[in-house]
Amino acid sequence: MTNLSDVFTNHKALIPFVIADDPDFDGTVANVVALANAGADIVELGIPFSDPVADGPVIQAGDLRAFKQAVTPAKIFDIVAEIRKQTQVPLVFLTYINIPFKYGYEAFCKKCQELGVSGLVVPDLPYESRDEIVPIAEKYDVDIIPLITPTSADRIPKIAKAATGFIYMVSSLGVTGTRESFANDLSEVIQSIRANTDVPVAVGFGIHTPDQAREMAQLADGAIVGSAMVKLVEEYGREAPEKLADYAKTLRNAIDSPVEVR
Repeated sequence: MTNLSDVFTNHKALIPFVIADDPDFDGTVANVVALANAGADIVELGIPFSDPVADGPVIQAGDLRAFKQAVTPAKIFDIVAEIRKQTQVPLVFLTYINIPFKYGYEAFCKKCQELGVSGLVVPDLPYESRDEIVPIAEKYDVDIIPLITPTSADRIPKIAKAATGFIYMVSSLGVTGTRESFANDLSEVIQSIRANTDVPVAVGFGIHTPDQAREMAQLADGAIVGSAMVKLVEEYGREAPEKLADYAKTLRNAIDSPVEVR
């Protein structure tokens, strides 16, 4: 499949998330390039959706801002094409399944391959329905990145064994948004995943401080930071790239710093 797993080789990954067309076309391009230059290993680009069941108020508000820009999948592909003129940072889409379904799985995955979008994170695609898109995605070298939650329980082995690219480990129950604490059994869940696959595991949902990023990256193979990034875009608009870069560098330094032994 893709080279997403290679990103994690002997390296803890930083995966920031921003929303496509928030604040606008050029702003999105600048945001992604800034994050790439600041040390992001993969950038997750959210495709706005009207009913994002996994997303909290910060990302929902970002989706609404993008809708005001008349965002469409075609426009997002144009944004990616512009990004590719400036950086080859690995990209994955966060999308709900209706978007590629309506666009056409074949056409959508083909376009991803053409533009170097390596994977899709699809929160509302259950394991049992994955075969409707996975064979097509494989044809175009696009990873369908599964989500595993603290309640996945006995479903973990089959989800993990089928995974490619990386596994998105949801840190806690509920929707996206900054948190001060995470599920108590994260370590045990990650151990269960690793007993069934060598595919890397990145933890997301709620991570927003450097210490949290370091902790989750040490526990797993990488940290995904979403709502805190989107909040910076909300606050600074077209001036966000510099703020995102500074924040990403802080997270990058924390992830790369050795854990103190006490």
